[in-house]
Amino acid sequence: MNARAIVNLQAGVAARRALRALEGRGAFWSDLEITLTRHTGHARELAREAAERGDCTVLAVGGDGTANEVAWGILGSETALGLVPAGSGNGLARGIGLPLDPARALLALEQSVVRRMDVGFVNDRPFLNVAGVGFDAAVGAAFHERSRGGARRGVLGYVRAGLALAFAYRVEPLTIEGTESPLPSRALLLTVANGAQYGGGAIIAPGARLDDGRLDVIVIEDGPRLPLLFHAPRLFTGGIEAIRRYQRSTATSLVVSAAAPLPHHRDGEPELACTRLEIRLEPRALRLLVPKATAENPKGPFLPE
Repeated sequence: MNARAIVNLQAGVAARRALRALEGRGAFWSDLEITLTRHTGHARELAREAAERGDCTVLAVGGDGTANEVAWGILGSETALGLVPAGSGNGLARGIGLPLDPARALLALEQSVVRRMDVGFVNDRPFLNVAGVGFDAAVGAAFHERSRGGARRGVLGYVRAGLALAFAYRVEPLTIEGTESPLPSRALLLTVANGAQYGGGAIIAPGARLDDGRLDVIVIEDGPRLPLLFHAPRLFTGGIEAIRRYQRSTATSLVVSAAAPLPHHRDGEPELACTRLEIRLEPRALRLLVPKATAENPKGPFLPE
């Protein structure tokens, strides 16, 4: 089996554990070529190269950002994406039931099946799991800035960044066009979800399916911040929909705009702020390796075949 593993060692300590697991791989992955990324965008280049030479699988070894880059490189090909989670959030890997231990993830991928998943785009740049506008994007930008300064990565880093911004973040009114039902314009955050969770176990769109041909669009309406902080743990219990300010709709394409530039992210990676976001979906555009139990679960992230 021709396959390439693309390893982002900047993802943190877990990425180095993943590299050791790859180096000690079993016979199933005996033909696996291991490559290390050197700069932003390199994972995409390496993935495109693997797809062009006909590799059947590319493993993204890192976090959601690495998975995004690798997927971008193989879109439009028959090469399948496999995930070896080694990042801070690992939202997509968690969502499809992959073990977070790299060695166990490799074993799970040996018994995986290929499912086709939808891919979202923001201004023609892809996202696999979630894209966001507003507070969550500002938190992600602060987290990445702290990480570049040497702060420790991980879910607690997001929590610290969120607490630091909770009362200081200023909401800009949004214009949201294209959703099935109207959503409030004064949004603390707007999340466009393909999968169910941000990562780290934080579930923003319970029940979301990766192959249903639609995007779930969630707004948490702005208001007093202390009650929202009180209810924040519901993200981790699957009860976020019980929050009164939580509103949800669906779309296959939408436009989000504002008078001031909008902070936004794709799969947790900060993007340059802009005043207009054109968001669309390409149904079943990516081949993804999924644990067999996940693929066969009728309540899982894929529609029953």
